[in-house]
Amino acid sequence: MEHAADPDLVRDARRGDEAAFTSLLRPLLEPAHRLAAGMLQDRQLAEDAVQEAAVKAWRKIHQLREGTEMRPWFFGIVANQCRTTRRSRWWGVLKTDPERRSTEAPDEQAVRGVDLRNALKRLRPEQRLVVVLYFYLDLPLEEIATIAHASFAAVRARLYRGIRELKADFPITEAQA
Repeated sequence: MEHAADPDLVRDARRGDEAAFTSLLRPLLEPAHRLAAGMLQDRQLAEDAVQEAAVKAWRKIHQLREGTEMRPWFFGIVANQCRTTRRSRWWGVLKTDPERRSTEAPDEQAVRGVDLRNALKRLRPEQRLVVVLYFYLDLPLEEIATIAHASFAAVRARLYRGIRELKADFPITEAQA
């Protein structure tokens, strides 16, 4: 997938053309939602975070230089919005409220990997970000480093530690033939 921003669209978006901005952002919304859902572990909060990130991207479109890749730039805004959401006063209340229940049937929850989601919740936020970007969105480590505002070595270390912690939650057993 090509994700370098079209210079004409960037120029038009900087001039206030909403259609150009929408064209730049549209292919990134679904993966951005997956990123936010992986970081926040809540669909509605993820939708809110992506929507807020889109508004911030519109306000900051002048910071996107021509020829710059749009995906890491926007995903960085999404990741920052998710961090802001997690730091908010209400995060702890929402996270521990026993009245919050999933609307999915129990068998759907099992299929969707509840155990994995719970294991992801136990990771530190910087590890969760790297693991979600690497495994959910299949991004290369170089691009993850750009999004996470970290060095390549730091991203690789966070990924390694995150995988190690996830493996502890999922003992691997060999299949019997």
